[in-house]
Amino acid sequence: MNQAGLITGASAGIGKALAHEHAKRKRDVILVARREEALNKLAKELSDQYGIETMVIAKDLTEAGACQSIYQEITTAGIALDYLFNNAGFGGHGNFHERDIQSDLKMVDLNIKAVLELTHPFVKDMVKRGRGKILNVSSTAGFMPGPLQATYFATKAFVNSWSQAINEELQGTGVTVTALCPGAVNTEFAEVAKLDQADMFKNAKSAEYTAAKGYEAMEAERLKVISEPSLNFAIKALFPFVPMRSKLKQVKKLQTL
Repeated sequence: MNQAGLITGASAGIGKALAHEHAKRKRDVILVARREEALNKLAKELSDQYGIETMVIAKDLTEAGACQSIYQEITTAGIALDYLFNNAGFGGHGNFHERDIQSDLKMVDLNIKAVLELTHPFVKDMVKRGRGKILNVSSTAGFMPGPLQATYFATKAFVNSWSQAINEELQGTGVTVTALCPGAVNTEFAEVAKLDQADMFKNAKSAEYTAAKGYEAMEAERLKVISEPSLNFAIKALFPFVPMRSKLKQVKKLQTL
């Protein structure tokens, strides 16, 4: 494969858009998600449109051994991964004490544990070869606590912190890590999280816009990118001066149905 990129959560939304961003540069793709039929359809679409090589791996990343299995399948095929897009993730709406704890634990497994498990063996190989780029799809949610999505916001705070820390650890190796931090994006995420009617999704950006911003930032080897200029300004210039209680109330209001 040529400049192979693995995209998790590739069957829809930002993951699908990232697959197009990678493929249109004549770079081959490895598509990972649970829905094999959707992946096969996307693989054919990318192959026909861009003339690239594709590989489909249908896996649930929350299942024990899934990440190790993916790594083994790719290395056994003799593929050297040059790009890793950790995109798979989900959220969930409601008061923490009223939510199903198993759903939140599965959220942690996908949004955090799977990212670590999948990245670890691939980044070791990238360091050995002296090249590689990793894009972790995080969120502006990671810059603040999130009442009514407490666990989701916390998982993205982890991804933001972890991504920047390992980027620094990798200085001089030829491998970089970038965190993509979008605001609301018009994907099935909102429907799954039961937030599609919330105020925060009224002006959601497209998956294609968000993926393009993330891909450009990764290519430029940036630490992180907040894909919406207005949110970038608010987080950097305004939020530091707003009392935490006020921020909590505002975030809760935006997510109230």
